[in-house]
Amino acid sequence: MTIACKFGGTSLADAAQFRKVAEIVRANPKRRAVVVSAPGKRHKQDPKITDILLSIHDMVSRELSPDPSFALLRERFLEIEKELGVDAGMAGLLKSFQISVLAGADRDWIASRGEHFSARIMAAFLGGTFVEPEGAVFINALGLVDDRTWTELPRRLPAEGIYVMPGFYGTGPQERVKTFSRGGSDISGSILARAAGVELYENWTDVSGLLMADPRIVTDASPMEVVTYRELRELAYSGANVFHEEAILPCKQASIPIRIANTNRPSDPGTLIVPEERAADRPIAGVAGRSGFCLLQIEKILMNKERGFGRRVLGILETNGVSYELSPSGIDSMCVVIDAEDFGPVEGVVLDEIRRSCEPDAIEVERDIALIATVGHGMSHRTGVASRLFGALADAKVNVRIIDQGASEISIIVGVASPDLSRGIQAIYDAFVRN
Repeated sequence: MTIACKFGGTSLADAAQFRKVAEIVRANPKRRAVVVSAPGKRHKQDPKITDILLSIHDMVSRELSPDPSFALLRERFLEIEKELGVDAGMAGLLKSFQISVLAGADRDWIASRGEHFSARIMAAFLGGTFVEPEGAVFINALGLVDDRTWTELPRRLPAEGIYVMPGFYGTGPQERVKTFSRGGSDISGSILARAAGVELYENWTDVSGLLMADPRIVTDASPMEVVTYRELRELAYSGANVFHEEAILPCKQASIPIRIANTNRPSDPGTLIVPEERAADRPIAGVAGRSGFCLLQIEKILMNKERGFGRRVLGILETNGVSYELSPSGIDSMCVVIDAEDFGPVEGVVLDEIRRSCEPDAIEVERDIALIATVGHGMSHRTGVASRLFGALADAKVNVRIIDQGASEISIIVGVASPDLSRGIQAIYDAFVRN
């Protein structure tokens, strides 16, 4: 079987980092499928290669000289090639690149060249095969993976030996190079993992796995050893900076586990992302939260007897371009949590339409609400989880405004005042992880 490996920009910032990547790949003969990002920053003031490329496009589009950015690009790639002692043809590739840019190459093609050049050098250094994603990885108009990929990409993969594919780009609807969103090399790694039918997808970066809470709030947050696809999705949606959501999908569809690992500390265990049937037996996977919500509260006697009341409220939000996050309700009341930024411009219209269509007894908007999600498969079959959670919030003097638990019982979401967000996350983390 094969292991697919994706290496991020910090893992490829210079020749020394390229050598670390090569050592990791060569350490396990199963690591045959490799995806690389464009080189990232070597130090804090250093520009990322993709940013240099975008500046080149910007300069040309404004009819300004891109020569300084061309010089930076040449310096970075020629230096890496020289220090590694390989001939990846970079001088010729960079010259052709400059000619194409000045001839009017589009933004996506220009932005994709960082990954393309990086993969050329890595393939030469590993003695492997370069795999071109253009014409094999297809991206639809929504920026998602097109199903043609699963037919075309496997045909390009060598049966033996190491092969290296650039991340971040493929072919778009106009049969031209199209990029994923920034961070899209994670998606490319997952795509290659599924196309190659691997047993494991390793995503190598500059951190030793994912953390159970935001380290800006919980300064010594523990890493997640194991987390399921669904838990990760819940945490990402609730504000956790975890893993590119679209990158999970191809692996999830093929039930391929994902390991998040640290290029600079390869012996660290990292985090393993697995299907639900392999969920770890622990109370919670993590806790995350975000602010920027408001609470629309509607009251009407005998609301529960009035057919279509909730549908009318949500329909009014829909027709005004507002989606909702949660909608807990009682027999005579209904609450809707909505994004304050979306709601603000249409608030007056929405409230007038609700008054006219639903004739509520009272309607109120409470602002500055934050949502905190406590996530874990283990919560559904453990006694006392909710008691511990709400007890921790009470001890921390955090007032809970709303409570929501989905049918799957994988998460408990509470709404609190935004100033209480950090204190609430810390309290829940301490209750489940430190005790």
